[in-house]
Amino acid sequence: MLNQYPLWKYLVIVVVAAIGFLFALPNLYPDDPAIQISGAKATIEVDLLAVDKAKTALEKAGIKYKAFEQEGKSTMFRFEDTSAQLSAKAEVQKALGKDFVVALNLANNTPEWLVSIGATPMKLGLDLRGGVHFVLQVDMQKALDTRFDDYVNDIKLRLREEKLRYKTPFKRDDALGTINVEFRSAETLDKAHELLRSEFRDFTVLKNDSDDAFVVNLTLSQETKKEITDYAISQNLTSLRNRVNELGVAEPVVQRQGADRIVVQIPGIQDSAAAKRIIGRAANLEFRLVDWESDPMTTRRAPPDAEFIEFKSEGRPVLLKKKVIVTGDRVINAQANYDENGRPQVNIDLDSAGGKKMLAATSDHIKDSMAVVFIELKTEPYFVMENGEKVQKVKTIEERSVINVATIQAALGSSFRITGLDSPAESSELALLLRAGALAAPMYFVEERTVGPSLGAENIKAGFQSLLLGFALVLVFMLVNYKVFGLIANVALMFNLVLLFACMSMIPGATLTLPGMAGIVLTVGMAVDANVLIFSRIREELAANASPQQAIHAGYERAFVTILDANITTLLVALILFLFGSGPVKGFAVTLSIGILTSMFTAIFVSRGFVNLVYGKKQLKTLKL
Repeated sequence: MLNQYPLWKYLVIVVVAAIGFLFALPNLYPDDPAIQISGAKATIEVDLLAVDKAKTALEKAGIKYKAFEQEGKSTMFRFEDTSAQLSAKAEVQKALGKDFVVALNLANNTPEWLVSIGATPMKLGLDLRGGVHFVLQVDMQKALDTRFDDYVNDIKLRLREEKLRYKTPFKRDDALGTINVEFRSAETLDKAHELLRSEFRDFTVLKNDSDDAFVVNLTLSQETKKEITDYAISQNLTSLRNRVNELGVAEPVVQRQGADRIVVQIPGIQDSAAAKRIIGRAANLEFRLVDWESDPMTTRRAPPDAEFIEFKSEGRPVLLKKKVIVTGDRVINAQANYDENGRPQVNIDLDSAGGKKMLAATSDHIKDSMAVVFIELKTEPYFVMENGEKVQKVKTIEERSVINVATIQAALGSSFRITGLDSPAESSELALLLRAGALAAPMYFVEERTVGPSLGAENIKAGFQSLLLGFALVLVFMLVNYKVFGLIANVALMFNLVLLFACMSMIPGATLTLPGMAGIVLTVGMAVDANVLIFSRIREELAANASPQQAIHAGYERAFVTILDANITTLLVALILFLFGSGPVKGFAVTLSIGILTSMFTAIFVSRGFVNLVYGKKQLKTLKL
């Protein structure tokens, strides 16, 4: 008989409906406004004393909190509304001081039984859930200075290798990108000029032998300067993306802004303090040999090829060779772990070039000691007067400390470990920074904006109202025009929304944004298009004197190809928007793509199932449509 489904098709609808409702259910439990307290450094824990100070500050301010939770090294207070949350943040930050960071947050309210089966709410974008927005300034001059130091060392090395004696120190101007090397004779000058001109093509190399001075002048080309600064931005972008990905957040935005700035947006971040600390930290490692030939206890001044660096945990100086074996730039993998005594360590894997350098250096120095130097670049603001106005500038401070000294027992290759770390948190953070890659230049925060939950709630309310209005108008239109069939289409439409929300909740990378909500509203209108085509086709069949059952069957069968063609073309456009768009465009494309797939299923498969249940076994003489 026409218009009857086999049992398995009804079972499919029931199973899909059950899964859809189950995974859409967590979205009915809104998050609580909260503040999260964490240490300004990885080694600082939120202890009972800090918690008591926070509670006392809230009590004095008359701010009530719903609940208090301890999560690892951080603490969270939940509140009834965002006004209490904002007031609490200011009061607690004032009470705890600069050693702690108090961040706005949203605390999950999903019941444990739903979480246990993997059912979680949709991930909301920055404009809906709130989150953090950073703008970072890249210190381009530091990038140029660092590369310039490398050039100077390379030039000295090549001159020594060719035994071309020069006067020290070099006269250099980092801002202009110039180096002046003075020699003792015209013959040496000519040889050095030819060597430097042929091997250092990034410079314009000129010789000057006037006034009895034999000087080679090297000027860094503008093209090379641009390459260095572009590389600094590119490397920092890659490193920041890796670091943000390590934080495990969904749909972060890391992109270049202008010539020397980077924008980072992290929606719904659980620990914005840790995010800021890791994102802005410029850290690297150097592996160097310890200079035991010169006794550091009796040597007050370091030899020319060595320098004193303080041992982090003991506060005593260690005399190290200036020559670096390898740096953290050669690290391809780093994992935090524990040694045989249960102390934190980091397992390091170097690339092939770094492994060869490490093998060559350690093979010649077995039983000697090698130190691991941790380098951190910090920025410090200061003010100067320019044209009668107070202008903020930023200077970069480099901090170096030895974190580990170990005896080389055997030649090391591409894999080894470093110990001497204070805590598991420090080893985890160091491993993360090394995995993500070193920053090519230090950065500092020029803008930090928190999109608060209150603004996100307003956006959700506005989006929900537009969705509700569009949905209501569609329901009324279908009921008035198609009677019982319109009611069936409305039920299928509700089912479509449930499936859409369930898919958005289940897909790991899917994030709902305000443009995404616009995509849902559009999907609501498109979902009934299929039913309108089907019902119009049924009317045409009835007008052609087909029986009611034949008209229903023909309406679904013959409209299917048209519906499929229309939805496939729209889906292709949505996929193109997703692949080539960014930010808001991607958010719109995600919900539109998922909405097209779910509406195809509900408008054709589910609605026909309901029609079959209502009309399938009846002997119909007439059909009101």
